[in-house]
Amino acid sequence: MLNTASIVSRIQSIMDEKGLSASSFASKIGVQRSSVSHILSERNKPSLEFLIKIEQEFDDISLEWLVKGSHLPSPTPNLSSEETTSPGSDHQKKDDITKIIHYFKDGSFEVYHKR
Repeated sequence: MLNTASIVSRIQSIMDEKGLSASSFASKIGVQRSSVSHILSERNKPSLEFLIKIEQEFDDISLEWLVKGSHLPSPTPNLSSEETTSPGSDHQKKDDITKIIHYFKDGSFEVYHKR
């Protein structure tokens, strides 16, 4: 059984992270503002079509994360072992970090941006 409240929470977290109002979010994904309002108030459940529109608009959001809260919200690129670096290696410096995402077990996350 899907937890609609958790899905709505993830939608709200996307809006918060992107700095979007319900109106601008609706416009961005191509739905009516009332649809977003009804989903956020949990009057209506988000349809699969609604969730797919979110995934298609935001490259860093996966459908699986939206629905189940599992996996990272942003896709992990396929890197060869030559392209990856381990923490503390000479290729990765503290100044190179621009964003840290902290994921919680409930599927929510917080984003910290470098100032």
